[in-house]
Amino acid sequence: MFPASDIFTISSQKQFEKVALKVFRFQHEHNNVYREFCDYLGVDSQKVKSLEKIPFLPISFFKSHDVMTDEHPVQQIFTSSGTTGMATSRHLVTDVSLYEESYRRAFAQFYGNIEDYAVLALLPSYLERGGSSLIYMVDDLIKLSNNPDSGFYLHNQEELAVKLKMLDEAGQNVLLIGVTYALLDMLEAHQFSLQNTIIMETGGMKGRRKEMIREELHAVLCKGFGVHSIHSEYGMTELLSQAYSLGDGIFECPDWMRILVRDTEDALSYVDGGKTGGINVIDLANINSCAFIATQDLGKKYADGSFEVLGRFDHSDIRGCNLMVM
Repeated sequence: MFPASDIFTISSQKQFEKVALKVFRFQHEHNNVYREFCDYLGVDSQKVKSLEKIPFLPISFFKSHDVMTDEHPVQQIFTSSGTTGMATSRHLVTDVSLYEESYRRAFAQFYGNIEDYAVLALLPSYLERGGSSLIYMVDDLIKLSNNPDSGFYLHNQEELAVKLKMLDEAGQNVLLIGVTYALLDMLEAHQFSLQNTIIMETGGMKGRRKEMIREELHAVLCKGFGVHSIHSEYGMTELLSQAYSLGDGIFECPDWMRILVRDTEDALSYVDGGKTGGINVIDLANINSCAFIATQDLGKKYADGSFEVLGRFDHSDIRGCNLMVM
């Protein structure tokens, strides 16, 4: 068992790299799917001495394989949403306390004490299905806030609007976390001028609305809610950690998570200097599944480690497709 204390006490890039390499060797030894993938690439684990040499498992493996590093009983299965007939990702979690410690620490790192907030959640498409890791996290944050006004809202947007205005006018710090289309739906019936509220969009039109570029979307949300910036969360079923944007679509990672940007023409090479490429995620909280994941998101990474998400690969754009087959 890999000690969680090694993961959540990281305080420097040098320490991160040291722990990440230890996690890589641990998972190479104990995760059959990941080891077979590394063997397929001809990787000698003992020769991997830097983050850039670690193989990143294509995220699609969570749809086709049970990606697990230990043989302990599964405590929680998180699943992705998907259209009818589409394969969905399954993240088999053998120690859900790792997820809880990850999102609690990350929230504290970026936002402070959860008890300072009333947490209002407008996540209808997530609430209407089971297995959402986002719902698990937000439900726990609602409970941890110890605020009687915190809670979920499904389709009762009128009630939410009244509650939001009341809390904000009373000077209560509020976090409204919502799926994008539902926030836009709410603004069709209500306008706000909020002074004490953070609006956090989780992304996704879920087929309910036409997709919008981030700048346009955030301009609409800023105007409608009367705020200066829109916050965002970058997370997914396959990760146990989230990055946060406090505005302008620029995300920062918690101390145990890093982003690398791979070349779109060569999946084993990396680009820097703000060039566009595929996002690879190191999430050390994924100790019992796989901590090294090649996503299907496009993005840019900046010198300070922050990053932007620009969209997703079209399947026709994916190069190095041999990495997707095993």
